[in-house]
This record gives sequence, C-alpha cells and structure tokens, in this order.
Amino acid sequence: MNNLDVLQANELLLKPELTLLDEIPQAGMGIVVRQGRFTDLGLFAEVQSRHPHLKAIELPGRLLMPGFIDTHNHLTQSYGKALAFGEPSEIFKRIWVPLEQHLTVEDLEISAQLSAFESMRGGFTTVCDAGTRSEAGLEAIETAVNTVGMRCVLSKICHDLGQSPAQTSELEKQASQHLARYPSDGLIHPSLAIAIPEAASDHMLHTVSHLCRESGVAFQVHVNEHVASVERSLVTRGRRPLEVLQHANALGPELLAAHVTLVTPNELKMLKDKGSAVSYNPVASSWKGNAVAPALQMATMGIRIGLGTDGTRGDGFRLLDAAETAQRLTLGMSVADFSVGAGWTWLAMASAWGADAAHLSHVTGKIATGLQADFLLVDINVPELKPSWDLGWELVRLANRSQIEAVFVQGKMRLWQGWPLDWDAKALMQKAQERASIAVNAAPIQRIHPTSANARHPNT
Repeated sequence: MNNLDVLQANELLLKPELTLLDEIPQAGMGIVVRQGRFTDLGLFAEVQSRHPHLKAIELPGRLLMPGFIDTHNHLTQSYGKALAFGEPSEIFKRIWVPLEQHLTVEDLEISAQLSAFESMRGGFTTVCDAGTRSEAGLEAIETAVNTVGMRCVLSKICHDLGQSPAQTSELEKQASQHLARYPSDGLIHPSLAIAIPEAASDHMLHTVSHLCRESGVAFQVHVNEHVASVERSLVTRGRRPLEVLQHANALGPELLAAHVTLVTPNELKMLKDKGSAVSYNPVASSWKGNAVAPALQMATMGIRIGLGTDGTRGDGFRLLDAAETAQRLTLGMSVADFSVGAGWTWLAMASAWGADAAHLSHVTGKIATGLQADFLLVDINVPELKPSWDLGWELVRLANRSQIEAVFVQGKMRLWQGWPLDWDAKALMQKAQERASIAVNAAPIQRIHPTSANARHPNT
C-alpha cells in the first residue's frame, strides 16, 4: 500500500523525517492521530511503545507542520479577484458591491468553494471569512467549506445604520442566534463582523463586540485599511476608526482588526492595552494599499497578530515570503535590520499566533496533543531546500505550494498532491468559469485601468 491509502485510516501513527514544533523542526518524533485529534506526541520509540497495535507510517523526506491560518478572507469574492489588479484602493465600491449584487445563491456557493479550495491547495487549513453582504452568502459559505473540509471562522455582518429600532432589535437577535448555531466540535466557528466602524451605530458596535466577548469569539472589523477609510471616518464620525471603536466601548480582546496599516503610536498602545488582535495583510498592501502594517513592531509590543490574505491569493508559503519582505522593505532597511524577526516569527504568525488572533488556539494552530489534527505534509526533499541549513528561514523564503503533498483537517486527508479525494474539483472550476462570466458581464463594474493586454497596446 502507498501513503495515499494508509494515510486515510481512522487512526494513524506517523513518523515524519521532521516535525515543526513551536516553529522548531525536530527529528525522530512520533505523532498519533485519532478521532480527528493529536492524541500522542513524543520521541518515536516512546510513542510506538504506547501504541503497539498501530503500524507506523514512515514519511522520509517529509515535514509535518501545522496548517496555515488565514485571519482575513472574503470567500465569496473569487469571481472578481483578478478584476482588481492594478486598481486603486476602495475597490469594494467599484467591483465587489456591484458584482455581489449579481451573484445568485448558486454563484455564492461556487465562489466560496473555489476560494476555499484554492486556499487549501496553498496550505491553509483555517480561514476567517470577514462576512458577506448577502444573507444567502452565509449558508453558501457553510456548504462550501464543509464540502472542501476547511475550518472556517464565519462572520455575520451586523450593520444597522438607517434601520428602524425594530430592525435593529431583529438584527441583534439574529446575531445571537448565529453565535449559538454551530457545534463546538465542527468545522464552522461563528463570528460577528462590522465592515468598518462607521457602518454601525455606537450602540451596535458595543452590542456586537460584547456578544463576541461573552462568547469568546472574534469580532471582525476592517480598520485603517486606506487613507480614504481613515478620512471617511474622520468626516462622518469625527474620530479615526479605532477611536470610534473605543468611544463605543467596542475595543477589547474580541477584536480582530484587519489591515491596521495606518496606525499611530497611540493606536498601537490602545491595541496593546485592550488585548485586541490584528490581521496583517501584506499582499493586500502590495496590491492595493497605501501602507504596510508595522507587524514586527506589533509583535514585539505583544499585540496579538496573525497573517491574512484578504482574498488576494491562497498561497501560504508566498504569504510568509510577502510578510517578511514587506517588513524588510518598510522597516528593516532603514535601520539595517537584516533579520526582521527571523523565519520563526512569520511561521508563528501564520499558525499559532494566527490561531490566537482568531480565538482558535484551543482548537488548532500547533502540533500538540488535544488539538484538532489540522496539518500539512510537506516534501522537503527538493532542490529548493538542498542543502538545508536553517529550515525556519527556508520555509519562509524558499518553500512553495508544490511541496505540499497532503493537507489534513480534523485528522482527515482533504487534499492529496493538490487535489481533493471525495469531490470533483475540475467540474467546480469549469462551472466557476461559466458562472463568473455571466455575473461579471451583468454587473456594473467600473475599472479605472485597462487590462494588462490593453495597457500594452492602448490604441488598438
């Protein structure tokens, strides 16, 4: 039997060449997976002696490591992600809102499943979805991530501006129901979201944040993403976004603030003092932002922080590289810091720290007994990693998605060599191409710049 067969057993004793434990690769380890969890871990001989009924699965040339955690995504936006390339900031006004208005329930599910599949191919076992404007979108995302087998922090958006008191009361009721809907041992973890602080009243900001705090879940908000977002907050509320949250008593450990690129020293102190978490989105900064979050400074200060894609591309290793590179260019160069945290920092941010930011450190983020068995098997017997001297750095700067041989969530193999075992990904991709063409052609999308081909020959 080959590894594909034996790795699908209900109980596994794994013997990888290396295991990434607290960002340190260790040889000679044995890992037992049973009923979806890591149930034993230690030196292989000792683990094997405790489980004589299990036949060890030898994994030479393989690294067993935690799955990546995406702390900020928009799963229903995969139809239009490439439409945003080369565009100025605040593309939600010209691309996402017009497009989402033309997505059927079927489109929402296909879009979310495509995005979840892409993310899992890139090594993400958990994504935090920041919410969809469509009520049907919640059910579509739920169906999609369960089909793919991905863990998801799923947000219900709670905007109340312009609503009557009765509508606001109903929204609060729905928010409470959403938080109570999902079983604690499932793949879906509830969350609440407000897209930007000025999209809700102080009352709703306070109510939603405290519902999340009482439930121990994330309250997802976009904060200081662009110059325009900061200025809009100042004009409409007289305060910067984090100040709006603080004024509403909605700034606390439940907050998972996405982006936080334009941040003052006082705002950094606010985040630290309140125990809030940040999702650092370096690719989003590169593609459409005005600035890069001072992620290394945040981490050094003890601000809780994880990595997010913002739906840009679902590739965990490229996200690691982007995270470190952005800090090197914006912070390290000016002070001759050639390490900018070293490789372990970005590995932690993509796994254990990300799990903490998403309020899931009791569930996932590490290879540790008792946690859900969400992990990757990575081929390290490749020319990119030979000779190997410092695997922590090598995973950040040299590793790539093609090395991910298998992806496990809750102890079940979800992908083998980039493809699912129990559903038809090729059929999904074909359907997505067909449905996306219909939706995009119908939507009043406004692009500022021409496509790449038209930009090369603008007069043809």
